[in-house]
Amino acid sequence: MIITEQKQFKEILESLKGYDRVFLVGCGECATTCKTGGADDVLKMREALERHGKKVTGACVPNAPCLAAQVKTELAKNTQALKEADAILVLACGLGAQSVKDNDKRGLAILPACNTVFSAVVDAKGAFYEKCSLCGECVLDITGGICPITLCAKGLLNGPCGGVNKGKCEVDKDRDCAWVLIYRELEKTKKLDTLRKAQEPKDFRKMNKPRHLTLK
Repeated sequence: MIITEQKQFKEILESLKGYDRVFLVGCGECATTCKTGGADDVLKMREALERHGKKVTGACVPNAPCLAAQVKTELAKNTQALKEADAILVLACGLGAQSVKDNDKRGLAILPACNTVFSAVVDAKGAFYEKCSLCGECVLDITGGICPITLCAKGLLNGPCGGVNKGKCEVDKDRDCAWVLIYRELEKTKKLDTLRKAQEPKDFRKMNKPRHLTLK
C-alpha cells in the first residue's frame, strides 16, 4: 500500500492560483484507506474549494488511479466536466497523479493534493508500517522475513553494528535493533547458520531511477 498524507489546504489553494475551474480525481484503494482521497475526502475537498470561490466541475474516484485503463475509463465518463475544467486536482499518491497526467488528452494542469510518504503494510488495527524499500534485490529469505534495508537505520546487510545496546538501535533507542530481531527469528526457525555467510554489497544499480518492467 502507498501511504499518503493530504497537503495543508493553504498549500493546495496556492497551487491552484490561476485555476478557477477544477476537476477532482480520488483513489478507491490506498488513499481511501489513508483517508486522503476516498469518496468522502473528495466531497470534503469539493466543499472546501467551493467555499473559497473555486468551481468544481466534477469528480471521479477510480479504484486504482495508478492503472491507466481505470483512469482512461473514468476520464471518458466525465468528458464534459473535464472540458469545463482548467486543472485536475488529484487526491492520490504521486503515481496516481502522474497516471492522470499521462492519460489526460486535454493538457490540463495536474496538481497533487497529497504528499506520498512511503509504502507500507497495514496491521489489523489499521496502523501503517514501512517494511520494504523497493530495493530490487530482496534478501528476506536470508534474514527471516525481516528487511534490514528498511528496518535497520543504517541499512546494514551484515549486522548488528557496534552501537546496538540491550537490543535497541543506536540511532533510535526506542526502536528494536533490526538485526537483533533477525537473529531471534532465525534462532526460532533454526537457521542461524545463514548468518555465518557475509552478504556481498547490494547492487545499487537495481535502484537506479526511473525503473520500469515490461511483462512478456
